[in-house]
Amino acid sequence: MSGSNVWSRSREKIRLFPELLAQCTGEAAAYGKCVAATTTDRQELKKDLCAKEFEALKTCFLNAAKKRAR
Repeated sequence: MSGSNVWSRSREKIRLFPELLAQCTGEAAAYGKCVAATTTDRQELKKDLCAKEFEALKTCFLNAAKKRAR
């Protein structure tokens, strides 16, 4: 069954998540602080309020994944 390969690849990516996150703690903390600061007093999180922090976290994850693949 070819579908099992898709699930195997997905599970492997999910297993790598903690390792990648550990390499991006600063960026993750900055993004989390931004989200927390913009949602105080029960405000809704609005699109692009933390875009800069999210992009930094995304870039870090991608770079960490590239290093892992080598």
